[in-house]
Amino acid sequence: MHLDHADPYPPRHTYGAPAPQRPDGTRRALRIGLGGPVGSGKTATVAALCRALRDQFSLAVVTNDIYTREDAEFLLRNAVLPPERITAVETGACPHTAIRDDISANLEAVEELEESVGPLDLILVESGGDNLTATFSKGLVDAQVFVIDVAGGDDIPRKGGPGVTTADLLVVNKTDLAPYVGSDLERMARDAKAQRGELPVAFTSLVAEDGVRPIADWVRTRLAAWTATPA
Repeated sequence: MHLDHADPYPPRHTYGAPAPQRPDGTRRALRIGLGGPVGSGKTATVAALCRALRDQFSLAVVTNDIYTREDAEFLLRNAVLPPERITAVETGACPHTAIRDDISANLEAVEELEESVGPLDLILVESGGDNLTATFSKGLVDAQVFVIDVAGGDDIPRKGGPGVTTADLLVVNKTDLAPYVGSDLERMARDAKAQRGELPVAFTSLVAEDGVRPIADWVRTRLAAWTATPA
């Protein structure tokens, strides 16, 4: 077994980036994927983003669970978007399979949303809870956010993994819990910087007023760049 790979995390999919326009020639929605371990706060982050952005942009959400629609039902109960703008994919297997290896179910869900409630500015695709290797296929999303939380241990950024090191935005969530679980936020920031270089990191606490702002601002910047690029 050879360990001297030039790229320690080779891509596990063969999908190319989807075209920026729909079949009718209009610009399709920007697709942003959110992944991360179980309990890191992905669904709460999606809910907070919907509340922060829904008055400014036309958006929709696709959630992924293994055998249930629990995350979608959470979003529906909290009325973060009209029901027709939230849909669920039941992966039936490890969550990463449906966001990286066989993306057909998610692609179908994304395209059906664009057809039924479009035109859309933004579609958020939330992965089911997975591990540090969970990444999205470039054929499914245009950018990806990886969410970890301080209760999972302040060594997570140091451990790396494709989610931590390559996501377009790393979110360190639940910072309000740091004093109670013994997590050193400054250490996490240093380790994240060492792993990610110039890629951005956001520290968030969704229980704080406007706690999702760092992520929402990042999404707004991505949307501005998306709409400024010719379709």
